[in-house]
Amino acid sequence: MQKLVTIHRYEAVKPSRQEEALRRGLNATGWSVATSGASDESASFGIALLERVSPESLLWLRETACRRPRPMIAVVCSGSAPEPAEIYFSLLRAGASDVLCWREEDPVVDWIEKRLQRWATIDALVESPSVRKWIVGRSPAWMDVLRRVVEVGCFSSVPVLLLGESGTGKELLARAVHEVNANCNAERFVIVDCASISPELSGSEFFGHERGAFTGAATSRDGAFALVDGGTLFLDEVGELPLPLQAQLLRAIQEQRFKRVGSNLWQSSKFRLVCATNRDLQHEVEQGRFRRDLYYRIAGAVCSVPALRERKDDILPIAEHFLRELCPTDPPPQLDAPLREHLMLLTYRGNVRELRQLITRISQRHIGCGPITVGALSRDDWPVEDTMQESTDSIRSTPEQAGSFDACVRQALKSGASLKEIGQAATDAAIRIALAEARGNLHRAAERLRVTDRALQMRRARDRQVPRNGEH
Repeated sequence: MQKLVTIHRYEAVKPSRQEEALRRGLNATGWSVATSGASDESASFGIALLERVSPESLLWLRETACRRPRPMIAVVCSGSAPEPAEIYFSLLRAGASDVLCWREEDPVVDWIEKRLQRWATIDALVESPSVRKWIVGRSPAWMDVLRRVVEVGCFSSVPVLLLGESGTGKELLARAVHEVNANCNAERFVIVDCASISPELSGSEFFGHERGAFTGAATSRDGAFALVDGGTLFLDEVGELPLPLQAQLLRAIQEQRFKRVGSNLWQSSKFRLVCATNRDLQHEVEQGRFRRDLYYRIAGAVCSVPALRERKDDILPIAEHFLRELCPTDPPPQLDAPLREHLMLLTYRGNVRELRQLITRISQRHIGCGPITVGALSRDDWPVEDTMQESTDSIRSTPEQAGSFDACVRQALKSGASLKEIGQAATDAAIRIALAEARGNLHRAAERLRVTDRALQMRRARDRQVPRNGEH
């Protein structure tokens, strides 16, 4: 992979000796350094140089990061003592992947080069055949979580917890963790579906059993812990485990030792643990439905997997991937423009799994070798009429609610508020109410508002950093 990095300089910062030192140091280690605006900018990592952090520089950083599909380091070149911690987090919320303060005595160039090298290694693994044979999609939201998963899988041995709705691809990401782990036996990726385990046979499923251990145990049997030795154990839907079994698993996971049902002999098993669930496990812990000690044992690295509606750029590539699997012609049939538009407008509550089923139905109805048209859709898959009117009705479902809303707007107009200010106030109120009803849980609030977690984070950060009219 070509080693490219682009330096972005906030307009208030003039070319400086720090920038020159950065160029010389990176060139010496094999990096090609470009200035913002170069033709290969989107293919490179980024370094953003700022003299100080202000609402204007944060807005510039946010706009710069939005144009970039790859990670970027923010470097504060004030030369003074480090800023308060909140300043660093404001830079992260604005889109930086890491933040450094450039002081005279610090070897910042070396620090930057080490981070760039790590990112280059991660990107090489993300694009490797061993990962790409499982993974489809290049949207920013998907690439963020994929890079995170690959980094954790390659450079650590901690347990990984994947959170996300059903059908978002958590098992594929678990396989990616397994594939990039050089210390794992490539052939040993063991899946246990915790939602389908019978409580009576759970001990046998996980730990195995001896012959005669219970009625029907005609022969001895290895369980998941024995089969996974040297590999990766994937516990799918771990949030469905009953509390008694959680206690048994906690001990086995901690010590990586277990006993078969009906045996007194301890056996050891070394494995990488990856868990997945569509539940909010922290909420389950608070409600007493999931053991707190088990949660902290499996949550060494927590990765939130975006829903398909949060990564719309991936809808058509995934659809075309399924078409290639279902229609093994060369070339595979293409989707015509109206059908592509229809696919992009769907909400996909079942996520990628729902999209696959839809493409399966379409491929079965397609005739001939021409493009696939909307005629391949069954009537059940047609768009619902008057969806805009339905959305409006859901917002104002009763005359009383409509009257109350109108009264608030009427009072705001009497007070001299502009349309922009009224819209801002309504947005602020919606965010505040959603967060309150979600008890501060950002993910649940974002789902309620139908925005991404990142969009809600950025909105809150911007509101904190940019003063309203009349505030100082």
